[in-house]
Amino acid sequence: MNTQKRPAGIATPAQRRDFSEIIDTRSPAEFAADHIPGAINCPALDDAERAEIGTLYKQVSAFAARRRGAALVARNIAQHLLERFQDRGRDWRPLIYCWRGGKRSESFVTVFRQIGWDAHQLAGGYKAYRREVLEALESLPAKLSFCVLGGPTGSGKSRILQELGRGGEQVVDLEQLAAHRGSVLGGLSDLQQPTQKMFESRLAEVLARCGADRPTFIEAESAHIGRLRLPEALIGAMRGAPCVCIEASRTTRAHHLLEEYTDQMAEPAALAQRLAQLTAIRGHKMVAHWQDLIAAGAWEDLVQSLLAEHYDPLYQRSQRRDFAHYASAAAVPAADLSAAAWPHLARQVSLAAAAMLCSRPANT
Repeated sequence: MNTQKRPAGIATPAQRRDFSEIIDTRSPAEFAADHIPGAINCPALDDAERAEIGTLYKQVSAFAARRRGAALVARNIAQHLLERFQDRGRDWRPLIYCWRGGKRSESFVTVFRQIGWDAHQLAGGYKAYRREVLEALESLPAKLSFCVLGGPTGSGKSRILQELGRGGEQVVDLEQLAAHRGSVLGGLSDLQQPTQKMFESRLAEVLARCGADRPTFIEAESAHIGRLRLPEALIGAMRGAPCVCIEASRTTRAHHLLEEYTDQMAEPAALAQRLAQLTAIRGHKMVAHWQDLIAAGAWEDLVQSLLAEHYDPLYQRSQRRDFAHYASAAAVPAADLSAAAWPHLARQVSLAAAAMLCSRPANT
């Protein structure tokens, strides 16, 4: 076993939760693409400065780039100290990283340790963290006891997941992590989907908090949520997991959707454009009918038709195809999908999941 100690001021990705704060010193564009969840961005070089230093390196010399870069980094560290860290006490312990554990984060650590803070540099930087994320997404799903929450469109699965989480259950809310409702109408108002890497970082963080000793609830999803793809190991774990399905009538679900999708009805032209994406699978005549209902403001008729002609048939095919235990799923009837019903439905889902997981053979 290697007993060699790391030098003072260096930390591994696995130790990142031991620190008071995590500081990402990469440029804003790098930070926006992906970062350690909870990290704050204090760029050593902003996007324009980073491009300038890169140009100097290629067109003039490495020395000229280092000389100019040192001046910019020193100025930016001073600015961050004045604007963001003047209230940090003597016991503040930041973890600082850049792309691969190089000069940008090292510069911050040097200054911060001179001040007296126990600052550490992340060994290997963001690249080391990214490797850890990919390893976690490959290994963690097989260690958890997933329970897949199913039910046709409009059955309140997302709301029930949220209620399960409030009640202390382990929940992986994929649609929340992906900022998408999981259908052609699924974009959440005022939110853009994260990058694939950022989605994976968020997902790995949630999975790491789940224990193997009790159920982890997750909604039945396809391999994609909007433009984001689920990791293969998670897809496999979900498809082999026991299922609990919410059963609600089409009318009940339509009323729930009318309450949930008020943002879509506020922009009828955008909604009509989104439904046009279904022309290839539902035909011009059906899509034209839906668009006529939008133009007439016949929202309940529209939702009922969408459920009957598109979502319900699609749901039946996909669930039977994708989830091995769908046929033996525990059913939770839902005559009411109002907010008052969520706590009761969550309790019923939790009880059904516990009963199924207890009855499963040990080798499944």
